[in-house]
Amino acid sequence: MTSDTLSYRRALEALRNGVPNKDAVAVLGCNQPEVEQRFAELVSGIAQAPGAIDTGLGMLIAGDFGTGKSHLLEYLENQALSANFVCSRVVVSKETPLYKLEKVYKAAVDNGKVPGVTGQMIEEIANRLDFNSQDYASFFLWANSEENGLSRLFPATLMVYERSHDLELLNEIAGFWSGERMPIARVRDGLRSINQSHIYAFKSQPVRQLAPQRVRFTLELIKGAGYKGWVVLIDEIELVAKYSLFQRARSYAELARWMGRTSDEAYPGLLVVGTVTSDFAASVLDEKEDRDKAGPRLRARQTPEYDIAAARAESGMRMIERDGLTLSEPDDVALETVYAKLREIHAQGYDWRAPDLDHGVTRAGRRRMRSYVRRWISEWDLLRLYPDARPDIEESEVRFDYGEDVAFEREDGGAEDA
Repeated sequence: MTSDTLSYRRALEALRNGVPNKDAVAVLGCNQPEVEQRFAELVSGIAQAPGAIDTGLGMLIAGDFGTGKSHLLEYLENQALSANFVCSRVVVSKETPLYKLEKVYKAAVDNGKVPGVTGQMIEEIANRLDFNSQDYASFFLWANSEENGLSRLFPATLMVYERSHDLELLNEIAGFWSGERMPIARVRDGLRSINQSHIYAFKSQPVRQLAPQRVRFTLELIKGAGYKGWVVLIDEIELVAKYSLFQRARSYAELARWMGRTSDEAYPGLLVVGTVTSDFAASVLDEKEDRDKAGPRLRARQTPEYDIAAARAESGMRMIERDGLTLSEPDDVALETVYAKLREIHAQGYDWRAPDLDHGVTRAGRRRMRSYVRRWISEWDLLRLYPDARPDIEESEVRFDYGEDVAFEREDGGAEDA
């Protein structure tokens, strides 16, 4: 079996199951020119003038189930890596609730990819650091600045990482940067071992307070290693609907943070792309009245922290309502092109002559792209194994349930977890 044959089969298997991979994206490309152009402009802007953009950037993509949102994110990931950006994929879930920055950050790091290498994201980036380079010098100066808003724990760990030869300690530091806990005593021991304990004074901080600092530090670490920036792709934001009102409100606030809609936090070099169902605003912001209730729900805590979160939540909801780029439906030309490509790779992947399907690219009963693709592949699969078969495939439409889920609400201590 040749490498091309194996690649074609992997692509077909992914498309058959509705889970796109890099092989499927390589075969089909992307048929969303507006999104492609906007993403390319943002990536180019960061790459060409990283210092000119003093905050993070974000774009929200809206589309129904089966319209190709995940396929698009796979394509954008390949584009980001090709442009020398570190890229992370995060899927919102019960285990990765959007309202928990520390968990979203950990998922982004755990699922991160570094251009040209494999392995754990932070370890690979740290290994790439050239302590004699201008990129690292700029990063080191920034990390040691008194004005970066970070705990002195971060420049302390960076100093130890640069000068220590204790491999176990270096691994612990990389783990700390990745979101894991690290005893303060270990950092102080490391500073003493390099005669730098008198420079840094710090104390332990809660994980929740460290989370935004980790995002900022990691972003600068990425650039300090010579990469252009960090692209984070957040999929299935609609799962926020499963949370309680309080958790949804916090999720909207976190969305605003990730999307660069906060005036008091800066993440230069960060580009976030999120996906959400196109009817989320109507089904959740309207029907559940989140537009009117989310902000007051947070302000009811009567603390400065939650007053800020309320303003951010309102910004996040406005973004969902007004700023989403809606995926375009495939036209006849796009369908014909995809049909021809799939027929060709099915033929080459299984060394046979894939027949032209009688109904081919009919527009009757307009379907989503995923429906067309899975139907074509399934029919060719059956005809290859049973040439005399006359497949009759039934389909049922899948609609997302926006009802709240108790299992989600109980995650991390309950619906009212602060």
